[in-house]
Amino acid sequence: MSVSDQKKKQIVEAAIAEFQERGYAGASMDRISERAQVSKRTVYNHFESKDVLFKAINQCLADQVNSALELPHDPDLPIRDALVRLGWAEGELMINPCFMSLARMIMSETIRDPELAADMDSRLTKLSVFTEFMEQATREGKLTAGDPSLAATQFLGLIKSRSFYPNIHSGKVTGRAEMEKIIEESVDMFLARYGVKEPL
Repeated sequence: MSVSDQKKKQIVEAAIAEFQERGYAGASMDRISERAQVSKRTVYNHFESKDVLFKAINQCLADQVNSALELPHDPDLPIRDALVRLGWAEGELMINPCFMSLARMIMSETIRDPELAADMDSRLTKLSVFTEFMEQATREGKLTAGDPSLAATQFLGLIKSRSFYPNIHSGKVTGRAEMEKIIEESVDMFLARYGVKEPL
């Protein structure tokens, strides 16, 4: 990592801590430079404003989400195995303390600012990836998702209702064994609704 990249990483990490502690409105570029142990000029060389810095952090979160969902389609994989694999693409994020800390900080700000929320939504491709999966599996006769977007939302909801939303407020992080149980049970419930029924 170059010196410039290292400085940028220090600034982003310091900014996350500052935003978590004081919120967007109360955060100070001066304190961020102190936390990062770099000059204020260095901070502004990388990020011209607090808004630009916050959006860069948003992009860090979005990049983590989007990269986790880069799953090549495997038509030979049984549908239950494929859904478990898809569930873990989300689940690996939910059990990552760094990701959850970042998500907690960003959500606290986007709730207060609709423009920041819209900016975050525009960076995420998550729902479209899940929707495409539901469409593909339905075309292949493995699922009966008449509304793939709704099915994708429901599948995500089954997982996040137990591993994300409660922890955002409590500050906890789901363990791997618990996440495995959540994903397995979510897949079974999902297949009870959208699975292809075997002929009698």
